[in-house]
Amino acid sequence: MISEPFDPADAATWVARGRRPDHAEILADAWRRFPDLPNPADAQARMARMRERALALRPVMEAMSKASDEERQLRNFAFTEARVGRGEGDARDAAILRGRAVHGYDWDRAVRYASGWYAAHAGWEPEVRRPGCATPGSLAYEQGFSDGGGNRDDLFDTARRAFEAAPPPDDPPVPTAGRPLPSAWPRPTDEPLPARWTRRLLILGAPEAGLLGASATLQTDAALLLPALRDCPGSDELTVIVITGAGFHALGDIGAPRPASEPLCGVDLPMDPRFGVQLRALIAGRDFDDILVAAQHGYLSLLDAHASALPLCRTMERTRNTVLQQRGHFRIWLDRGLVAGESLGAGHIRWGKATKGLTGKLGEFTARYAGKQPGGGHRIIVETPDGRPATGYVTVQGEALPPETVIGNRAHLRKAMAVRLRAFGGATRLTAQPAPDLLDLAAA
Repeated sequence: MISEPFDPADAATWVARGRRPDHAEILADAWRRFPDLPNPADAQARMARMRERALALRPVMEAMSKASDEERQLRNFAFTEARVGRGEGDARDAAILRGRAVHGYDWDRAVRYASGWYAAHAGWEPEVRRPGCATPGSLAYEQGFSDGGGNRDDLFDTARRAFEAAPPPDDPPVPTAGRPLPSAWPRPTDEPLPARWTRRLLILGAPEAGLLGASATLQTDAALLLPALRDCPGSDELTVIVITGAGFHALGDIGAPRPASEPLCGVDLPMDPRFGVQLRALIAGRDFDDILVAAQHGYLSLLDAHASALPLCRTMERTRNTVLQQRGHFRIWLDRGLVAGESLGAGHIRWGKATKGLTGKLGEFTARYAGKQPGGGHRIIVETPDGRPATGYVTVQGEALPPETVIGNRAHLRKAMAVRLRAFGGATRLTAQPAPDLLDLAAA
Protein backbone atom coordinates (compact mmCIF):
# COMPACT_ATOMS: atom_id res chain seq x y z
CA MET A 1 0.00 0.00 0.00
CA ILE A 2 1.29 3.47 -0.97
CA SER A 3 1.56 5.61 2.16
CA GLU A 4 2.60 8.97 0.64
CA PRO A 5 -0.20 11.45 -0.24
CA PHE A 6 -1.61 11.33 -3.75
CA ASP A 7 -1.22 14.64 -5.60
CA PRO A 8 -2.68 14.35 -9.11
CA ALA A 9 -1.42 17.84 -10.02
CA ASP A 10 2.20 16.69 -9.65
CA ALA A 11 3.71 14.94 -12.68
CA ALA A 12 6.07 12.96 -10.42
CA THR A 13 3.03 11.28 -8.88
CA TRP A 14 2.01 9.82 -12.25
CA VAL A 15 5.58 8.88 -13.19
CA ALA A 16 5.86 6.94 -9.91
CA ARG A 17 2.77 5.01 -10.97
CA GLY A 18 4.16 3.86 -14.29
CA ARG A 19 3.10 6.66 -16.65
CA ARG A 20 5.44 7.99 -19.30
CA PRO A 21 6.89 11.47 -18.55
CA ASP A 22 5.03 13.15 -21.43
CA HIS A 23 1.75 11.50 -20.46
CA ALA A 24 2.36 12.31 -16.80
CA GLU A 25 2.82 16.02 -17.60
CA ILE A 26 -0.49 16.14 -19.53
CA LEU A 27 -2.30 14.39 -16.69
CA ALA A 28 -0.87 16.76 -14.09
CA ASP A 29 -1.64 19.83 -16.24
CA ALA A 30 -5.29 18.78 -16.62
CA TRP A 31 -5.62 18.36 -12.86
CA ARG A 32 -3.99 21.77 -12.27
CA ARG A 33 -6.35 23.51 -14.72
CA PHE A 34 -9.47 21.62 -13.65
CA PRO A 35 -9.09 20.57 -9.99
CA ASP A 36 -11.95 19.01 -8.05
CA LEU A 37 -14.35 21.52 -6.56
CA PRO A 38 -14.88 21.35 -2.78
CA ASN A 39 -17.65 19.15 -1.47
CA PRO A 40 -19.96 22.05 -0.48
CA ALA A 41 -19.98 23.27 -4.11
CA ASP A 42 -23.03 22.78 -6.33
CA ALA A 43 -23.38 19.23 -7.65
CA GLN A 44 -23.98 20.42 -11.22
CA ALA A 45 -20.82 22.54 -11.10
CA ARG A 46 -18.79 19.61 -9.78
CA MET A 47 -20.07 17.36 -12.59
CA ALA A 48 -19.30 20.05 -15.17
CA ARG A 49 -15.75 20.34 -13.79
CA MET A 50 -15.28 16.56 -14.10
CA ARG A 51 -16.49 16.66 -17.73
CA GLU A 52 -14.07 19.49 -18.52
CA ARG A 53 -11.19 17.52 -17.04
CA ALA A 54 -12.24 14.40 -18.94
CA LEU A 55 -12.17 16.35 -22.23
CA ALA A 56 -8.72 17.67 -21.38
CA LEU A 57 -7.50 14.16 -20.60
CA ARG A 58 -8.92 12.59 -23.77
CA PRO A 59 -5.73 13.06 -25.88
CA VAL A 60 -3.47 11.38 -23.35
CA MET A 61 -5.97 8.58 -22.77
CA GLU A 62 -6.13 7.91 -26.50
CA ALA A 63 -2.33 7.99 -26.71
CA MET A 64 -2.05 5.55 -23.80
CA SER A 65 -4.60 3.22 -25.41
CA LYS A 66 -2.72 3.38 -28.70
CA ALA A 67 0.61 2.66 -27.00
CA SER A 68 -0.91 -0.27 -25.12
CA ASP A 69 -2.31 -1.70 -28.36
CA GLU A 70 1.06 -1.33 -30.08
CA GLU A 71 2.78 -3.16 -27.22
CA ARG A 72 0.17 -5.95 -27.44
CA GLN A 73 0.79 -6.39 -31.16
CA LEU A 74 4.57 -6.41 -30.70
CA ARG A 75 4.27 -9.09 -28.01
CA ASN A 76 1.97 -11.23 -30.13
CA PHE A 77 4.17 -11.01 -33.21
CA ALA A 78 7.30 -11.73 -31.13
CA PHE A 79 5.65 -14.79 -29.57
CA THR A 80 4.57 -16.09 -32.98
CA GLU A 81 8.03 -15.51 -34.46
CA ALA A 82 9.60 -17.41 -31.55
CA ARG A 83 7.24 -20.36 -32.06
CA VAL A 84 8.01 -20.52 -35.77
CA GLY A 85 11.74 -20.16 -35.07
CA ARG A 86 11.65 -23.13 -32.67
CA GLY A 87 9.75 -25.23 -35.19
CA GLU A 88 6.62 -25.31 -32.99
CA GLY A 89 4.43 -23.04 -35.12
CA ASP A 90 1.70 -24.34 -37.42
CA ALA A 91 0.42 -23.13 -40.76
CA ARG A 92 -1.67 -20.39 -39.15
CA ASP A 93 1.38 -18.91 -37.41
CA ALA A 94 3.29 -18.81 -40.69
CA ALA A 95 0.30 -17.20 -42.42
CA ILE A 96 0.10 -14.49 -39.73
CA LEU A 97 3.74 -13.55 -40.28
CA ARG A 98 3.25 -13.68 -44.06
CA GLY A 99 0.29 -11.30 -43.83
CA ARG A 100 2.44 -8.79 -41.95
CA ALA A 101 5.44 -9.15 -44.24
CA VAL A 102 3.58 -9.12 -47.58
CA HIS A 103 0.60 -6.86 -46.90
CA GLY A 104 1.76 -4.86 -43.87
CA TYR A 105 -1.15 -5.93 -41.68
CA ASP A 106 -1.32 -5.26 -37.98
CA TRP A 107 -1.96 -8.16 -35.58
CA ASP A 108 -5.76 -8.23 -35.79
CA ARG A 109 -5.85 -8.08 -39.58
CA ALA A 110 -2.98 -10.58 -39.83
CA VAL A 111 -5.02 -13.06 -37.77
CA ARG A 112 -8.01 -12.56 -40.05
CA TYR A 113 -5.73 -13.00 -43.06
CA ALA A 114 -4.44 -16.28 -41.61
CA SER A 115 -8.02 -17.47 -41.01
CA GLY A 116 -8.93 -16.85 -44.64
CA TRP A 117 -5.74 -18.46 -45.92
CA TYR A 118 -6.22 -21.56 -43.77
CA ALA A 119 -9.88 -21.90 -44.79
CA ALA A 120 -8.85 -21.96 -48.44
CA HIS A 121 -5.90 -24.27 -47.79
CA ALA A 122 -7.96 -26.77 -45.74
CA GLY A 123 -10.84 -26.94 -48.22
CA TRP A 124 -13.40 -25.19 -46.01
CA GLU A 125 -16.34 -23.07 -47.04
CA PRO A 126 -15.49 -19.36 -46.84
CA GLU A 127 -17.22 -17.08 -44.38
CA VAL A 128 -20.52 -15.62 -45.48
CA ARG A 129 -19.94 -12.25 -47.09
CA ARG A 130 -22.30 -9.54 -45.91
CA PRO A 131 -22.81 -6.88 -48.58
CA GLY A 132 -22.22 -3.34 -47.45
CA CYS A 133 -20.42 -4.40 -44.26
CA ALA A 134 -16.80 -4.47 -45.44
CA THR A 135 -14.35 -3.93 -42.58
CA PRO A 136 -10.55 -4.04 -42.46
CA GLY A 137 -10.83 -7.49 -40.89
CA SER A 138 -13.18 -8.85 -43.56
CA LEU A 139 -11.00 -7.43 -46.34
CA ALA A 140 -7.96 -9.11 -44.79
CA TYR A 141 -9.88 -12.39 -44.65
CA GLU A 142 -10.77 -12.11 -48.34
CA GLN A 143 -7.13 -11.42 -49.20
CA GLY A 144 -5.99 -14.45 -47.22
CA PHE A 145 -8.67 -16.63 -48.80
CA SER A 146 -7.54 -15.54 -52.24
CA ASP A 147 -3.83 -16.07 -51.46
CA GLY A 148 -4.65 -19.56 -50.14
CA GLY A 149 -6.13 -20.60 -53.48
CA GLY A 150 -9.80 -19.82 -52.88
CA ASN A 151 -12.09 -18.37 -55.53
CA ARG A 152 -15.59 -17.28 -54.56
CA ASP A 153 -16.61 -16.88 -58.22
CA ASP A 154 -15.96 -20.57 -58.97
CA LEU A 155 -19.02 -22.73 -58.27
CA PHE A 156 -16.91 -25.85 -57.69
CA ASP A 157 -14.12 -24.10 -55.81
CA THR A 158 -14.91 -25.61 -52.40
CA ALA A 159 -15.22 -29.14 -53.79
CA ARG A 160 -11.94 -28.80 -55.67
CA ARG A 161 -10.05 -27.51 -52.63
CA ALA A 162 -11.55 -30.13 -50.33
CA PHE A 163 -10.46 -32.87 -52.75
CA GLU A 164 -6.93 -31.45 -52.90
CA ALA A 165 -6.69 -31.14 -49.11
CA ALA A 166 -7.90 -34.71 -48.45
CA PRO A 167 -5.08 -37.21 -47.79
CA PRO A 168 -4.57 -39.99 -50.33
CA PRO A 169 -6.61 -43.10 -49.44
CA ASP A 170 -3.59 -45.39 -49.65
CA ASP A 171 -1.58 -43.49 -47.02
CA PRO A 172 -0.80 -45.71 -44.01
CA PRO A 173 -2.47 -44.60 -40.78
CA VAL A 174 -0.35 -42.53 -38.45
CA PRO A 175 0.60 -44.71 -35.47
CA THR A 176 -0.51 -43.36 -32.12
CA ALA A 177 1.68 -43.42 -29.06
CA GLY A 178 0.95 -46.25 -26.63
CA ARG A 179 1.56 -43.96 -23.66
CA PRO A 180 1.48 -40.21 -23.09
CA LEU A 181 4.81 -38.43 -23.30
CA PRO A 182 6.11 -36.71 -20.15
CA SER A 183 5.42 -33.32 -21.75
CA ALA A 184 1.70 -34.26 -21.83
CA TRP A 185 1.50 -35.43 -18.21
CA PRO A 186 -0.84 -33.42 -15.95
CA ARG A 187 0.28 -31.09 -13.18
CA PRO A 188 0.49 -32.42 -9.61
CA THR A 189 -2.65 -32.24 -7.47
CA ASP A 190 -3.64 -33.48 -4.03
CA GLU A 191 -6.09 -36.07 -5.42
CA PRO A 192 -3.74 -39.09 -6.02
CA LEU A 193 -2.98 -41.49 -3.20
CA PRO A 194 0.15 -40.84 -1.11
CA ALA A 195 3.12 -43.10 -1.91
CA ARG A 196 6.14 -44.32 0.02
CA TRP A 197 9.31 -42.41 -0.69
CA THR A 198 11.02 -45.66 -1.72
CA ARG A 199 8.44 -46.05 -4.52
CA ARG A 200 8.69 -42.51 -5.88
CA LEU A 201 10.80 -41.26 -8.79
CA LEU A 202 11.83 -37.63 -9.35
CA ILE A 203 13.36 -36.56 -12.67
CA LEU A 204 14.97 -33.11 -12.61
CA GLY A 205 16.37 -30.95 -15.36
CA ALA A 206 19.81 -29.51 -14.82
CA PRO A 207 18.43 -26.01 -14.00
CA GLU A 208 16.03 -27.43 -11.39
CA ALA A 209 18.93 -29.36 -9.84
CA GLY A 210 21.07 -26.20 -9.68
CA LEU A 211 23.71 -27.43 -12.13
CA LEU A 212 23.63 -24.35 -14.38
CA GLY A 213 24.32 -21.64 -11.82
CA ALA A 214 21.96 -18.89 -10.68
CA SER A 215 22.14 -16.72 -13.83
CA ALA A 216 21.53 -19.57 -16.24
CA THR A 217 18.69 -20.89 -14.09
CA LEU A 218 16.93 -17.53 -14.29
CA GLN A 219 17.34 -17.46 -18.05
CA THR A 220 15.60 -20.82 -18.44
CA ASP A 221 12.61 -19.84 -16.24
CA ALA A 222 13.16 -22.93 -14.10
CA ALA A 223 12.64 -23.18 -10.35
CA LEU A 224 15.48 -24.44 -8.15
CA LEU A 225 13.83 -27.35 -6.31
CA LEU A 226 16.61 -29.13 -4.40
CA PRO A 227 16.45 -26.87 -1.28
CA ALA A 228 12.77 -27.75 -0.74
CA LEU A 229 13.58 -31.42 -1.29
CA ARG A 230 16.35 -31.37 1.32
CA ASP A 231 13.98 -30.01 3.97
CA CYS A 232 11.38 -32.73 3.39
CA PRO A 233 11.62 -35.68 5.83
CA GLY A 234 12.02 -39.05 4.14
CA SER A 235 13.33 -37.64 0.86
CA ASP A 236 16.66 -39.45 1.32
CA GLU A 237 14.84 -42.64 0.21
CA LEU A 238 13.71 -40.99 -3.02
CA THR A 239 15.16 -41.96 -6.41
CA VAL A 240 16.36 -38.80 -8.16
CA ILE A 241 17.55 -38.64 -11.79
CA VAL A 242 19.02 -35.51 -13.38
CA ILE A 243 18.83 -34.67 -17.11
CA THR A 244 21.86 -32.91 -18.60
CA GLY A 245 23.28 -32.46 -22.06
CA ALA A 246 25.36 -35.59 -21.42
CA GLY A 247 22.32 -37.78 -20.70
CA PHE A 248 20.73 -39.08 -17.51
CA HIS A 249 22.55 -39.30 -14.17
CA ALA A 250 21.66 -40.38 -10.65
CA LEU A 251 21.72 -37.78 -7.91
CA GLY A 252 22.91 -39.96 -5.05
CA ASP A 253 23.58 -37.32 -2.43
CA ILE A 254 21.00 -34.52 -2.64
CA GLY A 255 23.16 -32.08 -0.74
CA ALA A 256 26.45 -32.81 -2.51
CA PRO A 257 27.70 -30.13 -4.92
CA ARG A 258 27.73 -31.07 -8.59
CA PRO A 259 29.80 -29.73 -11.48
CA ALA A 260 28.19 -27.09 -13.66
CA SER A 261 26.55 -28.14 -16.91
CA GLU A 262 26.01 -26.25 -20.17
CA PRO A 263 22.41 -25.25 -20.98
CA LEU A 264 20.61 -27.70 -23.26
CA CYS A 265 18.84 -26.08 -26.20
CA GLY A 266 15.72 -27.57 -27.74
CA VAL A 267 16.88 -27.14 -31.34
CA ASP A 268 19.87 -29.50 -31.52
CA LEU A 269 19.13 -32.29 -29.06
CA PRO A 270 21.78 -34.98 -28.65
CA MET A 271 19.77 -38.01 -29.86
CA ASP A 272 22.21 -40.63 -28.63
CA PRO A 273 20.63 -44.11 -28.21
CA ARG A 274 22.95 -44.65 -25.26
CA PHE A 275 20.88 -42.15 -23.28
CA GLY A 276 17.97 -44.56 -23.26
CA VAL A 277 20.30 -47.28 -22.00
CA GLN A 278 21.44 -44.93 -19.21
CA LEU A 279 17.87 -44.24 -18.13
CA ARG A 280 16.91 -47.91 -18.11
CA ALA A 281 19.98 -48.79 -16.06
CA LEU A 282 19.16 -46.14 -13.44
CA ILE A 283 15.64 -47.48 -12.78
CA ALA A 284 16.27 -51.18 -13.44
CA GLY A 285 14.91 -53.52 -10.78
CA ARG A 286 12.81 -50.83 -9.05
CA ASP A 287 9.05 -50.46 -8.78
CA PHE A 288 7.44 -47.04 -8.69
CA ASP A 289 3.96 -45.80 -7.85
CA ASP A 290 4.58 -42.09 -8.41
CA ILE A 291 6.74 -40.22 -10.96
CA LEU A 292 7.28 -36.47 -11.15
CA VAL A 293 9.14 -34.75 -13.97
CA ALA A 294 10.47 -31.28 -13.13
CA ALA A 295 12.14 -30.29 -16.39
CA GLN A 296 11.51 -27.64 -19.03
CA HIS A 297 12.36 -26.87 -22.66
CA GLY A 298 15.18 -28.97 -24.12
CA TYR A 299 15.51 -31.19 -21.06
CA LEU A 300 11.85 -32.19 -21.31
CA SER A 301 12.22 -32.81 -25.05
CA LEU A 302 15.20 -35.08 -24.39
CA LEU A 303 13.14 -37.07 -21.89
CA ASP A 304 10.27 -37.31 -24.41
CA ALA A 305 12.69 -38.82 -26.91
CA HIS A 306 13.50 -41.63 -24.45
CA ALA A 307 10.11 -41.91 -22.74
CA SER A 308 9.86 -45.60 -23.64
CA ALA A 309 12.44 -46.31 -20.93
CA LEU A 310 10.14 -44.96 -18.21
CA PRO A 311 7.85 -47.42 -16.40
CA LEU A 312 4.08 -47.08 -16.39
CA CYS A 313 2.78 -46.45 -12.89
CA ARG A 314 -0.22 -45.19 -10.97
CA THR A 315 0.59 -41.46 -10.96
CA MET A 316 2.68 -39.64 -13.58
CA GLU A 317 2.87 -35.82 -13.40
CA ARG A 318 5.11 -32.89 -14.27
CA THR A 319 5.63 -29.29 -13.13
CA ARG A 320 4.97 -26.51 -15.61
CA ASN A 321 4.50 -22.81 -16.43
CA THR A 322 6.02 -20.09 -14.25
CA VAL A 323 8.66 -20.48 -11.55
CA LEU A 324 6.06 -19.79 -8.85
CA GLN A 325 3.73 -22.46 -10.21
CA GLN A 326 6.56 -24.98 -10.53
CA ARG A 327 7.42 -24.50 -6.86
CA GLY A 328 3.76 -24.82 -5.87
CA HIS A 329 3.36 -28.03 -7.89
CA PHE A 330 6.53 -29.42 -6.32
CA ARG A 331 5.29 -28.69 -2.80
CA ILE A 332 2.02 -30.48 -3.56
CA TRP A 333 3.97 -33.50 -4.80
CA LEU A 334 6.25 -33.50 -1.73
CA ASP A 335 3.24 -33.46 0.60
CA ARG A 336 2.09 -36.80 -0.85
CA GLY A 337 5.24 -38.61 0.31
CA LEU A 338 4.89 -41.21 3.06
CA VAL A 339 7.57 -41.97 5.63
CA ALA A 340 7.90 -45.58 6.79
CA GLY A 341 5.18 -46.40 9.32
CA GLU A 342 3.14 -43.29 8.49
CA SER A 343 -0.48 -43.19 7.31
CA LEU A 344 -2.09 -40.17 5.66
CA GLY A 345 -5.56 -39.48 4.37
CA ALA A 346 -5.81 -39.17 0.59
CA GLY A 347 -8.12 -37.13 -1.61
CA HIS A 348 -8.82 -33.56 -2.59
CA ILE A 349 -9.31 -31.05 0.24
CA ARG A 350 -12.35 -28.83 -0.32
CA TRP A 351 -11.67 -25.32 0.98
CA GLY A 352 -14.29 -22.88 2.20
CA LYS A 353 -14.25 -19.10 1.95
CA ALA A 354 -11.60 -17.40 4.04
CA THR A 355 -13.81 -14.33 4.54
CA LYS A 356 -16.25 -16.44 6.58
CA GLY A 357 -13.49 -18.23 8.47
CA LEU A 358 -11.31 -20.62 6.49
CA THR A 359 -12.48 -24.25 6.52
CA GLY A 360 -11.16 -27.38 4.85
CA LYS A 361 -12.98 -30.70 4.40
CA LEU A 362 -11.50 -34.12 3.76
CA GLY A 363 -13.78 -37.12 4.03
CA GLU A 364 -15.73 -36.93 7.29
CA PHE A 365 -13.42 -34.36 8.89
CA THR A 366 -13.63 -30.57 8.80
CA ALA A 367 -10.75 -28.32 9.87
CA ARG A 368 -11.92 -24.90 11.00
CA TYR A 369 -10.06 -21.73 11.96
CA ALA A 370 -11.22 -20.92 15.49
CA GLY A 371 -9.65 -17.49 15.89
CA LYS A 372 -6.74 -16.18 17.93
CA GLN A 373 -5.45 -17.93 21.01
CA PRO A 374 -5.33 -15.76 24.15
CA GLY A 375 -1.69 -14.98 24.70
CA GLY A 376 -0.66 -15.53 21.07
CA GLY A 377 -1.18 -18.00 18.25
CA HIS A 378 -4.07 -19.14 16.07
CA ARG A 379 -6.37 -22.08 16.84
CA ILE A 380 -7.31 -24.87 14.42
CA ILE A 381 -10.05 -27.34 15.38
CA VAL A 382 -10.81 -30.60 13.56
CA GLU A 383 -14.47 -31.61 13.79
CA THR A 384 -16.62 -34.62 12.86
CA PRO A 385 -19.82 -34.36 10.76
CA ASP A 386 -21.91 -33.68 13.87
CA GLY A 387 -19.88 -30.52 14.59
CA ARG A 388 -18.07 -31.92 17.62
CA PRO A 389 -14.28 -31.98 18.08
CA ALA A 390 -12.70 -35.14 16.63
CA THR A 391 -11.63 -36.82 19.87
CA GLY A 392 -10.45 -40.38 20.39
CA TYR A 393 -8.42 -40.70 17.17
CA VAL A 394 -4.89 -42.12 17.23
CA THR A 395 -2.17 -42.60 14.62
CA VAL A 396 -1.01 -46.02 13.46
CA GLN A 397 1.75 -45.75 16.08
CA GLY A 398 -0.87 -45.33 18.80
CA GLU A 399 -0.23 -41.62 19.41
CA ALA A 400 -3.33 -39.61 20.28
CA LEU A 401 -4.35 -36.85 17.89
CA PRO A 402 -5.67 -33.78 19.70
CA PRO A 403 -8.58 -32.14 17.86
CA GLU A 404 -7.18 -28.67 18.52
CA THR A 405 -3.79 -27.26 17.59
CA VAL A 406 -2.22 -23.80 17.72
CA ILE A 407 0.11 -22.24 15.12
CA GLY A 408 2.12 -19.07 15.44
CA ASN A 409 1.94 -17.65 11.90
CA ARG A 410 -1.45 -17.22 10.25
CA ALA A 411 0.20 -17.20 6.82
CA HIS A 412 0.74 -20.96 7.30
CA LEU A 413 -2.91 -21.57 8.18
CA ARG A 414 -3.91 -23.44 5.01
CA LYS A 415 -0.81 -25.65 5.10
CA ALA A 416 -1.29 -26.47 8.80
CA MET A 417 -4.97 -27.30 8.25
CA ALA A 418 -4.06 -29.60 5.37
CA VAL A 419 -1.52 -31.42 7.55
CA ARG A 420 -4.11 -31.91 10.29
CA LEU A 421 -6.74 -33.19 7.86
CA ARG A 422 -4.28 -35.67 6.31
CA ALA A 423 -3.29 -36.89 9.77
CA PHE A 424 -6.91 -37.47 10.85
CA GLY A 425 -7.73 -39.03 7.48
CA GLY A 426 -5.14 -41.73 8.15
CA ALA A 427 -6.00 -42.13 11.86
CA THR A 428 -8.14 -44.73 13.61
CA ARG A 429 -10.16 -45.02 16.81
CA LEU A 430 -8.91 -48.56 17.48
CA THR A 431 -6.29 -48.77 20.25
CA ALA A 432 -4.09 -51.48 21.64
CA GLN A 433 -6.04 -51.59 24.91
CA PRO A 434 -8.52 -54.49 25.17
CA ALA A 435 -12.17 -53.82 25.77
CA PRO A 436 -13.45 -53.83 29.43
CA ASP A 437 -15.60 -56.95 28.93
CA LEU A 438 -12.54 -58.89 27.71
CA LEU A 439 -10.66 -57.84 30.85
CA ASP A 440 -13.49 -59.17 32.99
CA LEU A 441 -13.46 -62.48 31.14
CA ALA A 442 -9.71 -62.80 31.59
CA ALA A 443 -9.99 -62.12 35.32
CA ALA A 444 -12.73 -64.74 35.67
